[in-house]
Amino acid sequence: MDIPFMWALMTTLRKFRRRERWTRAQVLAYRAHALQLLREHAYAHSPFYQQFHADLTDRPLGELPVLTKAMLMEHFDEVVTDRGVRLCDVEMHLARMSAAERFQGRYVINATSGSTGRRAILLFDPAEWITILASFARAREWAGMRVNLTQRVKTAIIASTTPWHMSAQVGVTVHSWWMPELRIAATEPLESIVERLNTWQPEVVVAYASMARILAEEQRAGRLRIAPRRVFTSSEVLTDTARRVIEDAWGKRLFDQYGATETGDLAAECAHHRGLHLFEDLLIAEVVDHENRLVPPGAYGEKLLVTTLWSRTLPLIRYELSDSVRLSAASCPCGRPFVLIDGVQGRTQDILYFATPTGGEIGVHPHIFHRILDMVPASGWQVVQEVDRLEILLSGLPESFEETPLVDAIRRVLEAQRTIVPPISVRRVAQIPKSASGKAPLVMSHVPRTSTRAPTLAIPAD
Repeated sequence: MDIPFMWALMTTLRKFRRRERWTRAQVLAYRAHALQLLREHAYAHSPFYQQFHADLTDRPLGELPVLTKAMLMEHFDEVVTDRGVRLCDVEMHLARMSAAERFQGRYVINATSGSTGRRAILLFDPAEWITILASFARAREWAGMRVNLTQRVKTAIIASTTPWHMSAQVGVTVHSWWMPELRIAATEPLESIVERLNTWQPEVVVAYASMARILAEEQRAGRLRIAPRRVFTSSEVLTDTARRVIEDAWGKRLFDQYGATETGDLAAECAHHRGLHLFEDLLIAEVVDHENRLVPPGAYGEKLLVTTLWSRTLPLIRYELSDSVRLSAASCPCGRPFVLIDGVQGRTQDILYFATPTGGEIGVHPHIFHRILDMVPASGWQVVQEVDRLEILLSGLPESFEETPLVDAIRRVLEAQRTIVPPISVRRVAQIPKSASGKAPLVMSHVPRTSTRAPTLAIPAD
């Protein structure tokens, strides 16, 4: 066991616990001070921010320009505050790295999958990496799994095992006698995953939301036979139907968490399950529309701007995440001073765009499909948009299921949004296809967008 590492992690967690007892006023005061320190560091050490925020260094956060993934990668060498770091060297390291290898013997490197068009590469120094690990540990503690060095917790993580993926990096760091861990690639054949879980008998399961639902179906069918104390989902939207299936398999032991490669965990559920508490002592999150204007609690934004208060190596100030979330105006009975996210609709890239009879374009959000397809007696579904058609993939469908009413229902809901409805077909599959990282996305589009105008969005209320 790495004693200095564990001491740093436990010290950070103790700080987190104290903040969870703060008043709302204390949270806001702390964030204001942390933001000031972050900006001072960026202006002193990042040539990019010296130019990007020129003449704006004394302006409020909401008046600063937005940093996109494309901008971050284009200006990586100027954004990074360590002048000895160059993107070309980082990419060479990525090409040959093992999960345990540190860049320049110091930095943990993570990278996004590039599913939104271009991947982002992130560097974290030892202190920043401890903060990220503590953010994941906080989510477990809120689920009643308090970090305790005297008690072993057998954990199974079914996710990406690619060395530069955050889950792989976290696993390499924390794997020890204290936390024996089985890591399974989500791309493995389902039969192999089930067999390995049955042998391991984990106390904690961490999986993509789509994978957790698949495993729950295997448990209900009797092929998977495990009794985890807690199940954690992340990385994908957890639908209401998926939650019901998972809880039916293992009881109310499910806790959702919301994170990103750039930030670590952003938010997590507590035992009251009223939503996900934003980690407001670690970041500032702005829920905004397509013009970066704040939207009020109770309304979904089109994206999220995050400012990571702890980042110093690669400062992120108003960094754009293409996630549609909704803040709640309600408080949680747990008493924590952090605001709640009571709805996550996924990325704006998950929106399907259709032409309208007037020559315009409308974006249809996945929740419109959820309302219909979550009622189908299938073990999984996926909507795939092709240039000339819309295909509905269904797995585990009874032979007696009638497809025509389903097609008619989807056609009607698209017509109600005033779209030009393409031909719709249903395809029965043994399993929903997975991405390279092992996720089974609910919505996929193979149609390139040519319009640069902001489309009308059909985002349903709950």
